[in-house]
Amino acid sequence: MKYLVLIPDGMADEKIEALGNLTPMEAADKPMMDALAKTAIIGTVSNVPVGMVPESDTANMAILSFDPKTYSKGRSPLEAVSMGLEMQPDETAYRCNLVTLSDDGDYDNKIILDHSADEITTEEADVLIQALQEKLGNEYRHFYTGVSYRHCLIWKNGNDRYDFMRPHDILGKCIGEYLPKKENGGEEFYRLMRESFEILNHHPINEARRQRGLKPANSAWLWSPGKKPQLPNFRQKWGLDAAVISAVDLIKGIGLCAGMRSIDVEGATGNVHTNYDGKANAAIQAFCDGYDYVYVHVEAPDECGHRAETENKVRSIELIDQKILKPIYDYLVSTASPFRMMILPDHPTPVRLRTHTSLPVPFMIYDSQNPCVGVDCFCEESAKAKGFYVENGYTLMEHLIENKKQGKE
Repeated sequence: MKYLVLIPDGMADEKIEALGNLTPMEAADKPMMDALAKTAIIGTVSNVPVGMVPESDTANMAILSFDPKTYSKGRSPLEAVSMGLEMQPDETAYRCNLVTLSDDGDYDNKIILDHSADEITTEEADVLIQALQEKLGNEYRHFYTGVSYRHCLIWKNGNDRYDFMRPHDILGKCIGEYLPKKENGGEEFYRLMRESFEILNHHPINEARRQRGLKPANSAWLWSPGKKPQLPNFRQKWGLDAAVISAVDLIKGIGLCAGMRSIDVEGATGNVHTNYDGKANAAIQAFCDGYDYVYVHVEAPDECGHRAETENKVRSIELIDQKILKPIYDYLVSTASPFRMMILPDHPTPVRLRTHTSLPVPFMIYDSQNPCVGVDCFCEESAKAKGFYVENGYTLMEHLIENKKQGKE
């Protein structure tokens, strides 16, 4: 038995007037998903436990069968693992976004315009991260380049409990009330973020971006601290050789910490312009190489939600359906061997809100050998109407991989 898990990150949404009062999932032309849904198990699942922040680390950890309440240590250390960083027990990792702040006024009065600095290229970002390391790095803290706007700060004896604001939650707002506060132990973080603006705002990279009509990456924004994570081994738990395919360091890190193989795809960007064909080919090759379980994560719908790009969100769903799901399905059918597919977003990222929510998401489990009565359209409303609700996302895998926990086929 082969297993594909496909995660269109943040795909679930609300009904949108500009789409004729449809959600992006309803509006998208996705013939493959809808065809599979007709004979699949359909339901809804809560991947984010009550009381936890609806972040992708929490949700994807749950989908991979690890209880976030037990294993979640923040997203940053998972990203550090993906970047090949060997964290020590006394070190804390922080996500370090390169964001765009308005030019006017004092630092505290600036508006956060973009959490991704117009999805800055990794090559440009690397130069800026090196500038931060040169000016702000020392024997206790070190800045490391990740992908696009997503980077990492490792801080020896750093505070791993500070409650930072997530930058994508305050788009368009004045940052003053959301900055780290001296009275809460955030003075060093505040000073570092403020100084980063002074270093980056007129950096040649950003001046060149302004000339090209792009937003500057003119400040660092720290958030999601955490210590080195420890996850159970996926193969030992489920008896399956597993691989993960994602453009996002966070997802790669979860897979690596669980003993899965992380497969890189050239041109995989984490946005709507990612290499969809390359991800499909990588998944097919992983099955050819003997992997039993392939986890394909696609960030594009989530980024479109954060950027309030309704049409692009619809388009990203269509591209996932046509360029990733269909080729993998066709390959698995061609093998004449049994297979199962599970498709679901990790969490909703409504275009209206431009951030994640904790609401349940639709899922489907397609079994090539055991058809059942599903739905005509794979979407939020039809999934909810089926009445099958999985309260704890970390148990969903048990519905996909029957008896594997006991080492049986």
